[in-house]
Amino acid sequence: MVRLKTKEELARIRNAGRIVAQVLEAMAQMVRPGISTLDLDREAEAIIRKAGAVPSFKGYGEPPFPASICASIDAEVVHGIPLATRILQPGEIISVDVGAYFEGFHADAARTFAVGDISADKAELVRVTEAAFWAGFEKAVIGNRLGDVSAAVQRIAESHGYGVVRELTGHGVGRRLHEDPDLPNFGHAGRGMRLEEGLVLAMEPMITLGSRHIAILEDGWTIVTSDRKPAAHYENTFAVTAEGPVILTAL
Repeated sequence: MVRLKTKEELARIRNAGRIVAQVLEAMAQMVRPGISTLDLDREAEAIIRKAGAVPSFKGYGEPPFPASICASIDAEVVHGIPLATRILQPGEIISVDVGAYFEGFHADAARTFAVGDISADKAELVRVTEAAFWAGFEKAVIGNRLGDVSAAVQRIAESHGYGVVRELTGHGVGRRLHEDPDLPNFGHAGRGMRLEEGLVLAMEPMITLGSRHIAILEDGWTIVTSDRKPAAHYENTFAVTAEGPVILTAL
């Protein structure tokens, strides 16, 4: 069931979103060669808890996710588990996905960061993945349909020759981390549910340099590209409002 949010509920999600944005700002400063993904996770959790919030991801799912962030390097699309042994290397890209639960509501966002100097191919992949998000965001207006948003994301990614992961989608956000509706990163304009005021979505293009197909590793969480080529991830939680779409995961 799709649950539209009141203005008071949107304000609470925005408060959670500010905490998520603080974490991502800190991650941008910390990501560098030689740091472990566990170091990133510990700092993220400290920021979330200092703000009086709870990490949305820790203990989520089955098996329970063991960390506060997802840290996914190069061919890892999403759900990479932070480890002391995962040391960032020059030339890698890392997606950091963060959720915070505060005042009864979740917010969720992700960014892909460069580890030192990266190749032109990786830099362009990261740039286009973000551009695909904003193309979809512009379509998230009252009266449009979910398919308008999804098709815009797909159009940008595929126009650059990239793969669009289809098995994983964006989602509604609110009192639960994952709510209806699902928001694919591919689709047909003019199809799907009509967008209404108060709808809150986490849109998260997951775009690949090669094949769009994926596989899951033995840890039960980490999703990788089937051809092991790099992937990028960009996500924000946003609301559909009478004034247009509004980002909720911002400082």
